[in-house]
Amino acid sequence: MSEPFLGEVKMFGFSAPPRGWMPCDGRLLPINQNQALFAILGTTYGGNGVNTFALPDLRGSVPVQQGNGISLGESAGEEAHTLTQAEMPAHTHLLYCNEGEGNDKVASGNTWAKNAINPYGTTVDSTMSSQALGQSGQGQAHTNMQPYVVTNYCIAVQGIFPPRN
Repeated sequence: MSEPFLGEVKMFGFSAPPRGWMPCDGRLLPINQNQALFAILGTTYGGNGVNTFALPDLRGSVPVQQGNGISLGESAGEEAHTLTQAEMPAHTHLLYCNEGEGNDKVASGNTWAKNAINPYGTTVDSTMSSQALGQSGQGQAHTNMQPYVVTNYCIAVQGIFPPRN
């Protein structure tokens, strides 16, 4: 492999980073021992900028190009998400009814049916029992990750200082 640029990020298909590279795991490094790399990264990925700076953290993340409102070092998205009512599109559920009288045990054709005795009183627009309909779901998060294959991202901590334009 040719000598990398300092701060270059590469994907590797093996578990340990090669010599001169570190995993992109968000670790903090001391500035006084990594001055050239700090000159390139600064505090873009974290650290206090006085004693420490951070490497990018690509664990469980997908790298994207900066631009179109996305800044270098920005982190977004989530591995799991709980839907709120505001995130669900407006929709309705149709209720099917059978014109004839139903059976006490099973509604004909999985539809509601007339009852010989009107349990809701004399008007058809009576409020339904709270036990007749209910909400679905448990308010729990669901996985929000796209399909993936695990590899390791590493950053060159030794190499050629990249020339500026």
